[in-house]
Order: sequence, then structure tokens, then C-alpha cells
Amino acid sequence: MVLQVGNEFPEVSLKYVPYDAANPEACGLPQVLDTKKDFAGKKVVIFGLPGAFTPTCSAQHLPLYVAQADAIKAKGVDLIVCVSSNDFFVLDAWGKQNKVNGKIIMASDANGELGRATGLSLDLSKLGMGSQRLARFAAVIVDGKVVHLSVEPNPGEVAVSGADSILAAL
Repeated sequence: MVLQVGNEFPEVSLKYVPYDAANPEACGLPQVLDTKKDFAGKKVVIFGLPGAFTPTCSAQHLPLYVAQADAIKAKGVDLIVCVSSNDFFVLDAWGKQNKVNGKIIMASDANGELGRATGLSLDLSKLGMGSQRLARFAAVIVDGKVVHLSVEPNPGEVAVSGADSILAAL
């Protein structure tokens, strides 16, 4: 199944390392983000990308969400979630490098559960990145239901899944 507008967002458990403002350089213990429980009753923006520290993700995708996080939340969004196929410690380090500072949850789909459940996975083994990577996408979830979904036709571009596109959709 490929995720579509109108679908319930699938229930998966993603892991992330919470930001600690009192000790921002600490490497904390991973926590679970349960998409059913933690998205219930909330307006959530979730965006997926193939990999932390990759050129397009680092130069175009994540930085624009960091810059627009306050504007996105001002539109009534409770959570902004960045999800990638990397492990949660890599996402934590990438978030620190990009000064995410708790504005965005940096969640891991290292086991490919979200990619499989949504049908939004890519085989990037020809590029040496593995056979189970997330497609580049952005979605708005309201109380567990997909109300907006944009999937990039080319994973090397940010044309429809960037922060500006999401702001326009909100």
C-alpha cells in the first residue's frame, strides 16, 4: 500500500533522542515515538528523507524546516518530525549540527518499518546507500489521518516536500 490523503497514518514505533536544553551536547537515551499514540489528537508535520548528512538533505531539506519551524508551529502544528533511515544516534548528531534544538523530533526508521508501512521506501543500493531507504516526502497528519501528502518524484530534489510547500498547504 502506498500512503494517500485520507488514509490513517500507519502505527509504527520510531526512535529518537530527545533534546536536552540543560545539556545540549549530551547523548541521551533513545525514546519511542509511537505514531498512533503520539499523533492522536494532534496536528503533525512529518517529513521523510533518504539520509542524514547527505547533500540534498543537509543543504536543502532539513535546514529549511529548522528555519521555518516557528512559522509552521504558528499554523497550529503540535509536532514536526523528521524521519530518516539512519539510526537515532546519527539523527541526534545531525540535529545538533543543524541546531535543531528541539524544534523538530529527529526520528529513526532504521529498520524500515515506516517505509514498508507507507510504501514510501526506495532501493538506493545502486548508490551504495542500501535497499531500504525512505523516499523524500512530507505529510500533514491531523488526529492520525493524512490530510496532505507530497512525495518527491526525484529523491535528489526538494520541490514539493520542503518547508515552504508545507507552509502553503497548512
